Amino acid sequence: MKALVHDGHGNIALQERPRPALQLPTDAIVRVTRSTICTSDLHIMRGAVPNTTLGHEFVGVVEEVGADVKRFAPGDRVAVSCETFCGTCFFCERGWVNNCVQGGWELGCRIDGCQAEFVRVPFADNAFTRTPDSVSDEDALFLGDILATGWWGARLAEIEEGSSVAVIGAGPVGLATMMCAQLANPGRIIAIECDPHRAQLAKKLGLADSVIDGSAPLEEIERAMRDLTEGRGADTVVEAAGSDATFEMAWRIARPNAIVVISAMYVRDQVLPLPSMYGKNLVFKTGGVDAGSLDEVMALIEAGKIDTSCLISKRYPLNDILEAYRAFEAHEDDCLKVVITPWA
Repeated sequence: MKALVHDGHGNIALQERPRPALQLPTDAIVRVTRSTICTSDLHIMRGAVPNTTLGHEFVGVVEEVGADVKRFAPGDRVAVSCETFCGTCFFCERGWVNNCVQGGWELGCRIDGCQAEFVRVPFADNAFTRTPDSVSDEDALFLGDILATGWWGARLAEIEEGSSVAVIGAGPVGLATMMCAQLANPGRIIAIECDPHRAQLAKKLGLADSVIDGSAPLEEIERAMRDLTEGRGADTVVEAAGSDATFEMAWRIARPNAIVVISAMYVRDQVLPLPSMYGKNLVFKTGGVDAGSLDEVMALIEAGKIDTSCLISKRYPLNDILEAYRAFEAHEDDCLKVVITPWA
């Protein structure tokens, strides 16, 4: 089969690889019908386990299942979680599946991922969400990663009806977070984004009620936030951008006693300046995305309450995935997400 393989030094190539086989009775083999590229794929190919097939965000059709897979069978259409989790360890039993002692971020990182024709998925009963007939592959494509992240971030934020929610970053994860935050009926969603196209897209799609220019000096951003929140600051902040500047921005724009959710990934350690924060009484919540309740999110997609089609900018067959990576990394034509279709 064809697969996109990286060498750990930033080089990627389409290669002929053996079709994956079941290794454990909890495994399944999936024929990939749609996949996509994530910014984290760019980080992985420059340093994670080399000679590994990239990709962790995909949907497909079950081709083969191990003897212990009970909930799914060959022919089932599924969306696949970006996280691997056993469902039975101390952490999984308490719903903290991102801390599974037998899992974590495996696909496309430590084991072969989905930017291929077929992929082996461990703990398939937990990893799969059934795709209803009324939901297209592209409608379900983002369920297992960016929608899971948005859903997890909005839940951690404990958004109250009528409250103000600030989302830092209007990229794919930020926009997905806004979609999920809307379901809690906040009074106002405020997007903070330095890219003018992405900022206006958040407003145009009706995902944000107000937009603040994220490239402005922090003092101006703080002032703009107070102007939109009766002088207090945001009731809840979700940081979905992942830079030194946005980490500081997150706690600065929050009102006292607010919840600050860190859903972004960082490449460097961040510091909490506790003397400067003293008296704000903030609650910080952070960690890996929790993909343990995706049946509920799939039901919202089926009901038309979540629609991620607006995130799709370009489509490429697997044959042209190198060009897809180039366009995605360059943000060509304001690219948000690309869809990789099967080998043509």
